Amino acid sequence: MNPTCATGPSPLARWAPRMVFLSLVIGVLAIFTVLLPGPLYRTRVYGLDGAFEMIKYGAYGGILAVLIAITGLTLVLLTRRPKYFIGAVIGVVSGVLAWGIPYMWLKKIESIPAMHDISTDTVNPPRFQSEVLALRNKAQNSAVYAGTEIAAQQAKAYPDIQPLVFKLAATTVYAAALRTVQAMGWKLDSNDPVTGIIEATATTFWFGLKDDVVIRIQAIGKSTRLDIRSESRAGKSDAGKNAQLIRTFRAALYKQLGLQSLGQ
Repeated sequence: MNPTCATGPSPLARWAPRMVFLSLVIGVLAIFTVLLPGPLYRTRVYGLDGAFEMIKYGAYGGILAVLIAITGLTLVLLTRRPKYFIGAVIGVVSGVLAWGIPYMWLKKIESIPAMHDISTDTVNPPRFQSEVLALRNKAQNSAVYAGTEIAAQQAKAYPDIQPLVFKLAATTVYAAALRTVQAMGWKLDSNDPVTGIIEATATTFWFGLKDDVVIRIQAIGKSTRLDIRSESRAGKSDAGKNAQLIRTFRAALYKQLGLQSLGQ
């Protein structure tokens, strides 16, 4: 049965483009609502809680966009109006993106313990020095290590985060660690070859979240031990970011030292 007649398109045929257009508008707005909180937090327009709340509403908008787009797509197929098909598909895709990005973040956060302070030495973790402590003056998270409870959680979640021991001079490891920090684009806050302490700050691209890093290098007999600790200034859970920073640093350090794998 032809959906149009001499008097014009049927009601269903008229609603098909309207639903498609509505899904596109809501889908695009939902994507912006998911992505904008990062820059808004970075420029201090929103606080972290407000930014996450905005992302939540963007995800809800994405679900709504998908539902409307599917309805529009159904009407497009029923009324045989193929020129609106691509628009309906774009509406579905935009909605899925707006919902899917926050959903993946949430699942990642739920998959690991709520931690924001990771260290290769959980018994005597490297301590932040005055330079970084001053930067953390108004930080949400304390610079004081939480102790055995967080250490047990880390051991279970990240068993590979361990002290690094090299059969190299401490000066060699220190120089390589300093070059690694600079190569990774971290902001160098302090470095002292006498104490073997290097401090730096890593900043996430989208939200501009700060993770403070302290590296401690010690000569132990004929070997050198390197410990690294990374802690977020804000947020109860870092979604695995600090562990990833340590892993990335570790891989880059081995490359700087000309080593191919752990234990060499």
